[in-house]
Amino acid sequence: MKLHELKAPEGSRQKSKRIGRGTGSGHGKTSGRGTKGQKARGAGWRIGFEGGQMPLAQRLPKLGGFKNPFKIEYAIVNLSKLSRFADGTKLDPAAFVEAGLAEAGQKVKILGAGKLRRKLEVTADAISESARAAIEARGGTVTVAPPKRRKERKPAEPKAIAAEPEEEEEEEAVTPDEEQAEKEE
Repeated sequence: MKLHELKAPEGSRQKSKRIGRGTGSGHGKTSGRGTKGQKARGAGWRIGFEGGQMPLAQRLPKLGGFKNPFKIEYAIVNLSKLSRFADGTKLDPAAFVEAGLAEAGQKVKILGAGKLRRKLEVTADAISESARAAIEARGGTVTVAPPKRRKERKPAEPKAIAAEPEEEEEEEAVTPDEEQAEKEE
């Protein structure tokens, strides 16, 4: 069997009913809609109309509030989690990712919950005051990475306007008497 030999089974493909094509068609005049009433009219009813019952979109509670598009999501790391590292370890965002405390590319914030038992050199994107005090009390150091700023847009340069040709300044005619006066001075 080939593609051009394929045929649909008998009765599976019916011609669509041609409505509103005159009384002789059997589907003229009211076109199968009966007489009068909402279902006979052209507009019918709007989407979501539930026959006068309060529609679902109006029954559901609405969520208010504001979602800040600039919110910074930090991976939170408490001091108690830092005790797993050896004394003198230098911790940076890559070390937190390697230890499974943060995901790659995520900013890290150190909080002061728990006790620190190690002397560490910590570099993070943010740190609480209590965590900073605890790390420095153990003899460690804290470095807060500077925030990455978005590139500032330069103000648009004004478009060059076709300048009129500059007129040359005409020199004033100097009389012979004025020339004489300038030479004497």
